[in-house]
Amino acid sequence: MKLLYFDCPMGISGDMCLGALIDLGVDFKTILRELKKLPVDKIDIRLGKELRHSITGTTFRVNIRESHHHRTFREIRGIIKKSALTPEVKDLSIKIFGIIAVAEGRIHGVVPDQVHFHEVGAMDSIIDIVGASVAITSLKADKIIASPVPLGSGWADTMHGRIPIPAPATVEILKGVPVAASNVPFELTTPTGAAILKAVVDDYGPMPSMVIERTGYGAGKKDFKESANLLRVMTGETGGKTSGLEDTESLTVVETNIDDMSPQVSGYLMERLFSAGARDVFFTPVQMKKSRPGVLLTVLADAVHKMKIIDMIFEESTSIGIRCYPVERHCLERKTVKVKTPWGPVSVKISLRGGRAVNAQPEYEECRLLAEKKKVPLKKVMEEAAAALKMKKGGLGAK
Repeated sequence: MKLLYFDCPMGISGDMCLGALIDLGVDFKTILRELKKLPVDKIDIRLGKELRHSITGTTFRVNIRESHHHRTFREIRGIIKKSALTPEVKDLSIKIFGIIAVAEGRIHGVVPDQVHFHEVGAMDSIIDIVGASVAITSLKADKIIASPVPLGSGWADTMHGRIPIPAPATVEILKGVPVAASNVPFELTTPTGAAILKAVVDDYGPMPSMVIERTGYGAGKKDFKESANLLRVMTGETGGKTSGLEDTESLTVVETNIDDMSPQVSGYLMERLFSAGARDVFFTPVQMKKSRPGVLLTVLADAVHKMKIIDMIFEESTSIGIRCYPVERHCLERKTVKVKTPWGPVSVKISLRGGRAVNAQPEYEECRLLAEKKKVPLKKVMEEAAAALKMKKGGLGAK
């Protein structure tokens, strides 16, 4: 299993995130090529190297010919949707902006579409978020984990006047996320940085057991005397490479029996639960009191998301009681390989146990897009991908 770990001893901002990911090894030319798909006349991005307590980090600075401009979430979403960015990058970018819009809307008492972005609405922040989306999706991590997030303290001057640090939007975004204590009188985590984490992170905690492959450091704008102002990111492998068998993780089961809820509501609830961080959601037919047919709703999630999931079930379903208990999950190691088909390349996920491949599945979404684009049956694309894997050196049994 490929992991991406965000180590945030001094928080996270959009530019620190991009600097760290580029320092990790994400191709800057790829990011720049995608950013040029945005409707902007000229993008001037400067990469640099700066020392923070004798540690070299990459800086990502945006210079753009645009006066300070206020945009609504609807306008920003339109800019991204109309661009030629890949669907995956569009979806993640809009998700990140949506998280900020919902938080700002709650604070200011307006619906998300009508939220006017100020600092975040400037084109350089759009570039930060879209660029981070390009970088993160390119890594194709199976799981993303982050350390608890320090927020900083003190006061900040904004378009609305002086506000306390952490900013209200940052606090709203990070509800349900573990944060770390910090006495640094500075905004360590910005709303943009917080929203990036909220959108992509699967779990929070110390660095997991893994074989580290690459590291990257993103330098913050300010250089503190007390601590190195750096964001560190790491990629690595866990599972078969470390244990020889499978990856084990501790999760939480949240479940409830329901006998009076519409199936339409059930489908909507499932989508909401996945968006709230659930790893898996499923319904099981059960027989309840008074011979009523009902369903057992089961949600598998990281412990950090438990209360958010409980709140959502109570709000969106007819349940009046919920059970929770810890479970241990064992997962096979996974790796992804690219194979060639007559219609284009396809990713194939291979599951391994003790270094031996036991299963392989072509990526459905990639096969679906090729099938639609080339006007061929989906099953034929998937069959060709499976056949190409067998022809690949080592075949399915490759370690």
